[in-house]
Amino acid sequence: MPLTRFPCRVSIVGAALLVLAGTSPFSADAQTRTTRPQTSTTKPKTTVSKQTAAKPTQTRTSLARARAASRARAAARARTARERMTREAMTPRFKRDELGNMIPDVRAAAAIVYDPQANKVLWEANSHEPRSIASLTKIMTAVTFVADDPDLTQMVAVTRADLRNASVTYLKNNELISYADLLHLTLIASDNAATRVLARTSEGGTAAFVTRMNEMAAHLGLTNTRYVDPSGLDANNISSAYDLSQLIAFAAGDEKLGPVMRLAQHEVRTSSRVFTVHSTNKLLGTDVDVRGGKTGFISKAGYCLATLLRIPQGPQVSVVVLGASNSTTRFWEARHLFNWVVGRMQGLVGGDETNQPEVVFSLK
Repeated sequence: MPLTRFPCRVSIVGAALLVLAGTSPFSADAQTRTTRPQTSTTKPKTTVSKQTAAKPTQTRTSLARARAASRARAAARARTARERMTREAMTPRFKRDELGNMIPDVRAAAAIVYDPQANKVLWEANSHEPRSIASLTKIMTAVTFVADDPDLTQMVAVTRADLRNASVTYLKNNELISYADLLHLTLIASDNAATRVLARTSEGGTAAFVTRMNEMAAHLGLTNTRYVDPSGLDANNISSAYDLSQLIAFAAGDEKLGPVMRLAQHEVRTSSRVFTVHSTNKLLGTDVDVRGGKTGFISKAGYCLATLLRIPQGPQVSVVVLGASNSTTRFWEARHLFNWVVGRMQGLVGGDETNQPEVVFSLK
């Protein structure tokens, strides 16, 4: 009996020793079936480093800097383009005519220099070609309006219809303004709503007023001129450089319109406020005697200018530039044409390419 129990006791003790030693007395398959991984009921903590938390802020800062740098580069490119355009416009271009004389070669669709006193064209390019004229229309609007001899102190009201799609205007609905200030807004600031008020409140309303504009054009012998609206926003208003050279001379000679077109700025008073407008004619303020002028622009017409200038110790000349590619070019081309005429009158312009006119004035 003792011998029988002893081996069992040894086996049990041995098994215990094997377990303590890390060796199971059971098979690997049995261990696999009976062993399950322990799962924790506590969620692991998520640790976010300071570097990771700062990434969104750093990204926003980087994007802002990139956008700012992009804007700066775009502004630099635009500035360079403007400077290049100005340098090009400042340089007069000449070509030889059939007699070998140096004559202007303008960067515009049409242009003319006209002596109204002598009724003589001094130089022209496509001057009889009918073209859309944009706000040069307002010269005839002003001429037609003052021809009715209105009371310029009369106050009239601005309506919403006057303001609708006006593009350029300083006026507000329901405010009262004098005819005198409306003329100043029309010719100095090229205010489209002001022009509409002039036409609408005239005898017969806008339609009758436009009819009188066309009658005035016929009376002045402007054979290539037609108007369909008083502001020039309608591209179907057409004229030619030749017609406009006569019209600007006529308008600038009017005792009511000439002084207005010679103003660089004007203080406007309405029933509710006072404000100042500045002329769109950049030749004003230079050292040339501007006797009158008006600018114009819509896409179909391009950049236009009609002006009357006085030659030092000489006559007045109308200078008209139509269809220039940008505003800077229209003013510089007018300057080059004026300088060329001055040089020609002083005997400086002839067949010799070196005999180019001196600079009489410069643009600021």
